[in-house]
Amino acid sequence: MREQAQIDQFLRQHADTGEIPGVVAIAATGSDIVYQGAFGRRDLSKPDPMTPDSVFWIASMTKAITAAAAMQLVEQGKLSLDQPIGGLLPELAAPQVLDGFDAEGNPRLRPATTRITLRHLLTHTSGLCYDMWNADMVAYRDKFGVPPITSCRHAALQVPIMAEPGSRWEYAIGLDFVGKAIEAATGMRLDAYLRDHILAPLGMTDTAFKIGAAQRQRLVAMHFRGPDGSLAPIPFELPQEPEFHMGGGGLYGTASDYIKFTQMILNQGRGNGNQILKPETVAQMSQNHIGELCVGKMNSAIAFATNDVDLYPDMDKKWGLSFLINTAPTPEGRSPGSLAWAGLANTYYWIDPSRDICGVILMQVLPFADPKCLAAFSGFERGVYAGLDAAQRAA
Repeated sequence: MREQAQIDQFLRQHADTGEIPGVVAIAATGSDIVYQGAFGRRDLSKPDPMTPDSVFWIASMTKAITAAAAMQLVEQGKLSLDQPIGGLLPELAAPQVLDGFDAEGNPRLRPATTRITLRHLLTHTSGLCYDMWNADMVAYRDKFGVPPITSCRHAALQVPIMAEPGSRWEYAIGLDFVGKAIEAATGMRLDAYLRDHILAPLGMTDTAFKIGAAQRQRLVAMHFRGPDGSLAPIPFELPQEPEFHMGGGGLYGTASDYIKFTQMILNQGRGNGNQILKPETVAQMSQNHIGELCVGKMNSAIAFATNDVDLYPDMDKKWGLSFLINTAPTPEGRSPGSLAWAGLANTYYWIDPSRDICGVILMQVLPFADPKCLAAFSGFERGVYAGLDAAQRAA
């Protein structure tokens, strides 16, 4: 098909010109793969080409999988969206709100007046944050030696909240606590629960917190874009024997695995012959759960990790149970009410139920929201919708 060839040419050009090191992209309807391509190299310091089965750190694309697991337990009555989560997770029973710092640089803390719920954690309205988008948390971590979240150490989660629960949307480490809630509710470690109840039933056999020997042969190197625009591979790997499995960002996987998860959402909870979630649960996850609040601009506080993030700046954006929801059509062709999100190393996905289409594009570049990676994502998505439109016209 002409549109598939155009996507191939577009992504290959992005890799060949060195704008991105390498990329794997895949798009599907609920029933069929409609596009798949791999271009560039896994590691710019080595000759190995990118292949469709290359393994990436998918970072915050983990969140939707953890949320789906939590919603299985909501269906079973083992978790509740609106009960205070402190009953299950004592560390969230009496959160302290950080109200800035005094003249000596000591934090001003006060008890929160609202209890944190699972819904708050899933929607980034718990008051928690990520230090990379919150300078006050950077200062707090520096003062008290709190390790970064990517250390996967329990101490990384011992932090105050930045606002009253429910009062604002701020992208946060809440899904790491959701992972801990899953463990508390089931008595299973998160890796085992996700494997048994989401990943294996969907046939996502190449997705895990721990990089297996077979995956390591196909692992994509992390690359860093310098201030001059140049790309270079850098050492990067999450702890392989973590104190806790990072439900907010710990998974490694492939594009062909993740598309199975997005197809499950398109198919109202069914994938690989298994009913993972009830249709009404998928519908619930796909709705706005932050009311009048909106998803705002995320201003970088750690330049190495992320650029400023302001997707569709002129559009009100909402949040479901772990998905960004666009309220208007996007320039690429995405329908209003579609679901999407991303991972820190420039991995992205979207799910458009109105058009029965979903897509995944994986790169391995820091900082996040890299303009050239976003351009690759945008061009890929435009090409997918052009193909859909052409197919409809032909029909």
